[in-house]
Amino acid sequence: MILQRTPYMTLATADGDGLPWASPVWFAVGDDRALFWVSRPTSVHSQNIAARADVSIVVFDTNARVGEAQAVYMRARAAMVPDGAGVDVFSRASVDVGIGAWTVADVVAPAELRLYRADVTELSLLDHQSSGGRDIRVPLDR
Repeated sequence: MILQRTPYMTLATADGDGLPWASPVWFAVGDDRALFWVSRPTSVHSQNIAARADVSIVVFDTNARVGEAQAVYMRARAAMVPDGAGVDVFSRASVDVGIGAWTVADVVAPAELRLYRADVTELSLLDHQSSGGRDIRVPLDR
C-alpha cells in the first residue's frame, strides 16, 4: 500500500482562527490507523495541533505520471504524545531507512523534538485504475 512505500505525508493543520498551514512530514505507520512523526513543539504545524487537533493528511506518489496517481486522503485527530508512547513504531521505521533508532528520551523533555500521533477517523483512496485518472475518492470503512 502507498502508506508503506511513501516516506512523506502532507499534514494540513489550522490555527485557532482557522488559518491553514500545510507541511511535509516524514512519518511511520502504526496499527489501527495511527501515524507517528517527530517535530519541534515550536513549529507552525505543532502549534496548530495544540490549538486545534483536527487535521487532514494526504499521502501520494510524487513520481506518478499525470492520470496515474494513487493517493490516500485522511481526516484525523492529532496530538503530541507526552510520554513518548509509540516511539517504538517510529524507531522501527527510522531504522528500516537507515536513520537510526529512537528512544523515549529522544522525544520527551528536555529533548528538542516530540513525538506526535494522528489517529485517522476517515480514510479515502484515489486509485487511477478504478477512476480512469479522475480525482474520485473512494471512502473506506473501518
